[in-house]
Amino acid sequence: MAKERLSMRKIKEVLRLRFEHQQSTRQIAKSCDIARSTVKEYLDRVQKTGIPWPLPAEWDDAALENRLFPPIPLISPEKRQMPPMEYLHQERKKKGVTLQLLWHEYKEANPEGYQYSQFCELYRKWVDKLDVCLRQEHRAGEKLFVDYAGQTIPIQDPQTGGNREAYLFVATLGASNYTFAEATLTQDLPSWIQSHVHAFEFFNGVAEILVPDNLKTGVTHPCRYEPDINPTYSDLAEHYGTVVIPTRIAKPKDKAKVESAVLIAERWILAALRNHRFFSLAEANQAITEKLKEFNHRKFQKLNTTRRELFANLDRPALKPLPEKPYEYADWKKAKVNIDYHIEVDGHYYSVPYQLVKESVEIRFTSTTVEALFKNRRVASHARSYRRGGFTTLKEHMPKAHQQYLEWTPSRIIRWAAQTGPHTEKLVTQILESKPHPQQGFRSCLGIIRLGKQYSQERLEAACAYALSIHGFFYKSVQSILKNGLDQKHTLLPQREKPTQPLPFDHPNIRGKEYYQ
Repeated sequence: MAKERLSMRKIKEVLRLRFEHQQSTRQIAKSCDIARSTVKEYLDRVQKTGIPWPLPAEWDDAALENRLFPPIPLISPEKRQMPPMEYLHQERKKKGVTLQLLWHEYKEANPEGYQYSQFCELYRKWVDKLDVCLRQEHRAGEKLFVDYAGQTIPIQDPQTGGNREAYLFVATLGASNYTFAEATLTQDLPSWIQSHVHAFEFFNGVAEILVPDNLKTGVTHPCRYEPDINPTYSDLAEHYGTVVIPTRIAKPKDKAKVESAVLIAERWILAALRNHRFFSLAEANQAITEKLKEFNHRKFQKLNTTRRELFANLDRPALKPLPEKPYEYADWKKAKVNIDYHIEVDGHYYSVPYQLVKESVEIRFTSTTVEALFKNRRVASHARSYRRGGFTTLKEHMPKAHQQYLEWTPSRIIRWAAQTGPHTEKLVTQILESKPHPQQGFRSCLGIIRLGKQYSQERLEAACAYALSIHGFFYKSVQSILKNGLDQKHTLLPQREKPTQPLPFDHPNIRGKEYYQ
């Protein structure tokens, strides 16, 4: 089709040059100063419509134009009627459904309907009139947006009358805008993780992707391209078979869905509860649950449906099932394995295989268990103990002979202590003998020996002598003696050695002096 229709005078000139003078397309184009493609188009139209030459005398310009460009028959609006826009909008959120597929289905039912370009144009004009949060296109079950609201909820202490601010956690599914919300007293990591567990239980399923704002609780180091996800948050995602993809820094479109959801939650939940007085977190969450139900069952302003109905039709069938057990909160830390092949968690010491001495491991610990991972492989697992200063040692983690497998041995530590003096040597020996396994005393002994660098070996020897006199066979005892100068304030009387007597029985757990040689 030519971009611009030629005048009837020029069209007649084209026909004259062709049929009377048998000029080529190139010659006609040059003579009439028009494009060769335009000449070809008009000659094709003449051939298809069977226009004779010379033209009949009774034909005027209008008659020629009507034959060259016959009017397009009008199609009744009923035959071109678009499907309901709400239907198209919901179908597009289903996995694999595109506008082109919907158009093909439409054309099969309406052969004389709109062509693809006009079909898309009409749909996009309708979409542009929707709210921002509804206009965004997200696949069913694909994304769950999570964040905290900016406004807080005052919780009044019934005894003191003072207020404590609670925070509103909001989670919204991308396709249906179905929303979960609950109040928490803090925004710390345990609260953040627990709110996710409650959200998954509320939806009775898990989305493919979790999309938090770059909240410090969930994202340790925000980065536009490779954000560092908190290990516990990553552990939660692995447990539920999902992934965490935070919003990009300085990309407001990434956050539009969750920010809109937070804004709506503040208006329909927090604002609606502004005149209520709460005396406990449970009371506040009960009121939030009631308002949340009303919110999810309220119809959209520009869609003849509700969040609850969209959730049932779109997101719910596409969500991943929940695992058999909910996630148990776990903390993570990195540690270097001590020479006694133990790692420390909250003042208690747990064994790992002795081959990992001086290696760095990751520790995952819950309220009931402690696990050590080396190169992302679990190498030790223990029941959690809260006895500070205690040891949990597995026999399979111990070497068969310290002298053969370990750089540090009881005899080496005793020889090192003897360089300070006899009292230091005796105290170290007493500590090692008091432990079920001598390696459990390595830390205390090394700590005592290193105090000589801080206070001098002379003072350390005197402090060890004082510790022996009061049976203070602990690192903290010697440290306290030196810190308070007790080694310089007291003159110790020489102690008489008690005669040693042979034990009346033998037992495999009783070690003789030969053990330390």
